[in-house]
Amino acid sequence: MTHRIAIAPSGFKESLSAARVAEAIAVGVRRVIPDADLDLIPLVDGGEGTAEALALAGGGRLVPCTATGPVGDPVPSHFALLGGGGTTPGPLTAVVEMAAVAGLALVPPGLRHPGATTTYGVGELIRAALDAGARRILIGCGDSGTSDGGAGALQALGARLTDRHGRELRRGGGALHELEHIDPSGLDRRLAGAELLVACNPYNVLCGKRGVARVFGPQKGATPAEVELLSAGLERWAAVLTRDLLPALNRDHAPAFAPEPEPGPEPEPGPGPGPALATGVPLDLRTAPGTGASGGLGAGLAAVGARLLPRYDVLLDGLDLDARLARADFVITAEGALDHQTVRGKIPAEVARRAQASGVPVLVLAGTIGPGAQDVRAVGVDTYSAILPAPMTLVEAIGRSGEFLADATERALRIMALGSRLGERAGRYAPSA
Repeated sequence: MTHRIAIAPSGFKESLSAARVAEAIAVGVRRVIPDADLDLIPLVDGGEGTAEALALAGGGRLVPCTATGPVGDPVPSHFALLGGGGTTPGPLTAVVEMAAVAGLALVPPGLRHPGATTTYGVGELIRAALDAGARRILIGCGDSGTSDGGAGALQALGARLTDRHGRELRRGGGALHELEHIDPSGLDRRLAGAELLVACNPYNVLCGKRGVARVFGPQKGATPAEVELLSAGLERWAAVLTRDLLPALNRDHAPAFAPEPEPGPEPEPGPGPGPALATGVPLDLRTAPGTGASGGLGAGLAAVGARLLPRYDVLLDGLDLDARLARADFVITAEGALDHQTVRGKIPAEVARRAQASGVPVLVLAGTIGPGAQDVRAVGVDTYSAILPAPMTLVEAIGRSGEFLADATERALRIMALGSRLGERAGRYAPSA
């Protein structure tokens, strides 16, 4: 009997792409089940590797360019172009991966101060995509090193942000509490004729007790005091965007929509797909699902007409993922860190939720396992395992992650095989009815 195994991992940040993670897992599987029928399905969540993955999947190409990085220096970057002729019909589509120009990996460890980092380069990539003729631009959110609400991106697109003295606001989320006015008159006029789609995690909201500065600011280097400053700045950002940009948007552009949250306590994470992003209710920039994507970039782009969409609805389109998982006897997925955030829209949770619908068992391999990892069982994960064989430095773990993934896969499958043999032996000697 041939075992059909689907391998559907995310990438390991600052280490391996999703494709290389899948290949490493496949090596481990072959050591135990040489004749396994493997279906490798590397997945992206809008973060690192998204533009390249979608270009490969859609017959597109990467366009190299230079743009402003998160700490203000020029960095080599890229965007992807898809469609617009040939075998892929439809309008020319660009994929802008914010991590390729404003990602945490581009912020040197000694400069990880999210109050100072900027999304200015994201706006530059959007302008470059417009220059290339794209009229449909997909912005992938994930792995950001910023918390400026997309203010830098809007500055690059031509908006003027000023304080109460009329001075141009300095870049970075740490200055947003000084914002007094946004002048949209200089915004690139091509935005009005372009379709901007933001692929985001709907769990991420801009403000409130689960606002993006409080949830992700510490991971990006913010101290508790800086978290409070960033939170206050994003509250101010939402208020001024709503006052100065949304009226102009509703007058001059197609309006941006998303559901307003129901009154009452915020929902706890559960086994479902997450908050819905529907149409029909005017966008609430403070609390609408997805407004906190990539340090609030979702809110800033929504204020100039972008639509916030559940990332997997956009990024998994065309992969036929549900059918491929349903055909498998077993699914292996992976991510760099398994913890309480995994159930809030990370790839292993999405894979497990879809596999559970077809009754297919799921194993998760993770670089590290943190508090709340056990919550993944509620979304369909049968078991999970860390890949590190012993304590070691982060540098060594990153450098050998492919080796550790293959070894961890082999160990997990051999344990599963032992369990299967024990079950068979117990059945052999069970008393007859």
